[in-house]
Amino acid sequence: MTRTAEQPVVVVRMADAGDLYMSWRWVDDVGPGGVSMLPGGPIDEVVARLAAALPVPGAAQGVADALSTGDFATPESEYLLARDLSRALLPSGLAEQLAHLHAQGIRPLLRLQPSPRVAQVPWEILAPAPELRLIDIADLGLSAAASIVGAPGRVARRWADRRDLPVVGILDPRIPGYRADSALGSVLGRMDASNALTERIAEYRARQRFAPEIGTAFRRTDLDRDWLGAALRAGASRLLYVGHVTAAAPESGQSENAELHLACGADTTGFARATRTHRPLSAKDFLLGTHTLEPVPRAGAELWPMPARVALIACESGGDLRFSEALGLTAAMLAGGAELVTATRWPLPTDLAFQHFANTGARPLLATICAVDAAHEQPDPVVALADWQRDRLSSWRDTGAIEFSPILWSALATVST
Repeated sequence: MTRTAEQPVVVVRMADAGDLYMSWRWVDDVGPGGVSMLPGGPIDEVVARLAAALPVPGAAQGVADALSTGDFATPESEYLLARDLSRALLPSGLAEQLAHLHAQGIRPLLRLQPSPRVAQVPWEILAPAPELRLIDIADLGLSAAASIVGAPGRVARRWADRRDLPVVGILDPRIPGYRADSALGSVLGRMDASNALTERIAEYRARQRFAPEIGTAFRRTDLDRDWLGAALRAGASRLLYVGHVTAAAPESGQSENAELHLACGADTTGFARATRTHRPLSAKDFLLGTHTLEPVPRAGAELWPMPARVALIACESGGDLRFSEALGLTAAMLAGGAELVTATRWPLPTDLAFQHFANTGARPLLATICAVDAAHEQPDPVVALADWQRDRLSSWRDTGAIEFSPILWSALATVST
């Protein structure tokens, strides 16, 4: 499959107005654009099916059902969901253009701007034909909102200028007041020195490219918002967060209330409400800093200047895309200077959940974290991550093993400026 610096790019935008209106244009006019009105009824029906197939955070039965009886549990049921998503959401005009390029051995880049109604749709798995998925014929990424990219005072940081700086890693931090087996407990479980992620961190440290520099990288109690701010201000190429996010409910209309959970105590200054002995770090904190909270406030982008690339591997860390005013964690990272953010569309089952409910010894969440981390080290993370997703899809087709199910790998969404 051809992929060069001249890779065709198509920008797809969507708007909800009863039905779903979709427009697309090819950058540099390499092909004709188009506009399509997609009926709302079938979209709502298949999006509801998708939602019913996803894990329910904090509910053991909800996770068990997703891994054992939901649409993502077998290749047969997952294909039917992917087929119906494609029928509802892929306009025939755009599908024909993509098929034409595919026949020539050309894989374009689709830059999507989904509407809130379809923000959780895993576009990668859409099946325009029985043996064909959208990820087979295109690389996919999401476009950041122009209002964020062009915000006054935003200082963008570019990977090409900062790629040799440290990777700031906050990996499964201990949340004050919560035991390892509680709702905000351990995401990764016990980590030994021989798995792929610990080996990657050891390599970074050997090149003096990881913060924290010493001690364990996992389940630390000292990685709070002050530590994060100091590490970012010292200079960073990337931020890798693996842990817990509490997404704001879409019906609240307040995407800025999405919360990142670090090792912050309840006495920490911040906008989020404290729970037990812990105060989360909210998107509102990242956006506003200490405005109205301190006599001499500091801006969020000054306290936490984001590196070029950010990965938030946590439950529904990209949940702000479900809001008409997307001001959640993804937007906050971009507003803080990131040029690219990989987040998740829905809650993620842990490796322990796969072991308990799907009877597998594999560690698919760990593999997902390593894949995102590796992709963010590449010149083009979107292409690198898409290549990994195609590999997972191939294994899903060949084996049907639950660890290769799109329930994990198609949850990832990369938003770039």
